[in-house]
Amino acid sequence: MTAFGIRGTFLDFIDDPWKHVGREKDAARFLVDGLLVVEDGRIADFGTYDGVAARHAGLAVTTIRDRLILPGFIDGHIHFPQTRVIGAFGEHLLPWLQKWIFPEEIKYKDRAYARDGARRFFDNLLASGTTTCQAFTTSSPVATEELFDEAGRRDVRLIAGLTGIDRLAPPDYVDSADNFYRDSKRLIERYHRRGRNLYAITPRFALGASPDLLAACERLKREHPDCWVNTHISETVDECRGVQDAYPDSGDYLAVYERYGLVGPKFSGGHGVWLSDGEFRRMSESGAAVVFCPCSNLFLGSGLFRIGQATDPRHRVRMALGSDVGGGNRFSMLNVLDDAYKVGMVNNGTVAEPAEAERNRISPYRGFWSITLGAAEALYLDEMIGNFAPGKEADLVVLDWKGGPLAQSWRQSLVVDEAGPSTLEQAADLLFGLMMVGDDRAIDETWVMGRRLFKKM
Repeated sequence: MTAFGIRGTFLDFIDDPWKHVGREKDAARFLVDGLLVVEDGRIADFGTYDGVAARHAGLAVTTIRDRLILPGFIDGHIHFPQTRVIGAFGEHLLPWLQKWIFPEEIKYKDRAYARDGARRFFDNLLASGTTTCQAFTTSSPVATEELFDEAGRRDVRLIAGLTGIDRLAPPDYVDSADNFYRDSKRLIERYHRRGRNLYAITPRFALGASPDLLAACERLKREHPDCWVNTHISETVDECRGVQDAYPDSGDYLAVYERYGLVGPKFSGGHGVWLSDGEFRRMSESGAAVVFCPCSNLFLGSGLFRIGQATDPRHRVRMALGSDVGGGNRFSMLNVLDDAYKVGMVNNGTVAEPAEAERNRISPYRGFWSITLGAAEALYLDEMIGNFAPGKEADLVVLDWKGGPLAQSWRQSLVVDEAGPSTLEQAADLLFGLMMVGDDRAIDETWVMGRRLFKKM
């Protein structure tokens, strides 16, 4: 690929804004007139237009005007085969799985259905500005193959793996621990680190996993230590009670995964609504991550994730955000930030410690860090993606700060005129407007590895 440049207004992050209480803007980098040089799908240079252009004589440059350019969004927890049942009505988690989810996911045994679903899934992701995701598949190897193959065709970075479940699901959905181990081995060999694909050993959740299945996961992780581990944890009260009954020798939900050697770097547990203080501390010490899924937690009535506890500097836990489609009712990470902000505001009324209440605040700096560099750090991808540092993969999203509902444009005119933002503070105000009022209509373009894969019509 010939080197080329993208000129425009850029914002990314170089640090964690939760570390900069009262001066969160110190974690961000804003260039009114910047130039990003892309070569072979990676960032070759980045900085002010005048400074970078002087180093690249004759460079072909694409200019993007009246837009904010950010690193591509990262969705840390999403279910690929639930695209069609997004927003299914009226149930809490466990009955919702039985009524809506398992019947739909069973259809993904059919290769043609899974292939069509994978296309639709990535169409939705890219139209939402998401360029990387960690996704669940189904218990069928066919679904996992089609997801990885479609990601490879589009060159999207993907963490995924065969979903392991051998109880508490319909007979034609569950599979044995032996089959899960055998199929996972084959899939790891075929897909892990092939192109931008990364493999996650994926027990669906401890309640749906027998000791034999978790032992198979332990064996896979021991044999393939470079693989990720992706699962659910402490999503609902009923689930936590069920896990306690199923694993009475484990002191809490996290201890089940610890017992099988799964908790550590590259482990992420989705939800974590009902994690105890002790579990947060142990996750912090081990290098594990939690993925906060506010849209799903509110839609299914699961509870309110304790943002202030997860971000406590005494035992900080790596944290990404996830749409959790289809429990989450939007693909857009902007909508995820909207609900995350509201969860934080409700949490503020339930905590006595002022410092914890302050940490519950999802400012635009904290929010957009959490779906770019923060998510990359949580998922151990920050050497590859997350900001515009040279050497990283050239994934980016182009935001139309006036795009969205009719009220959006007038709201944003409070912040800037037609010339657009000239300061970091103005850019942050526009981003806050996008996360609270906007939706996927604010996504103007999505670029993956230096190629534009989505353009708003």
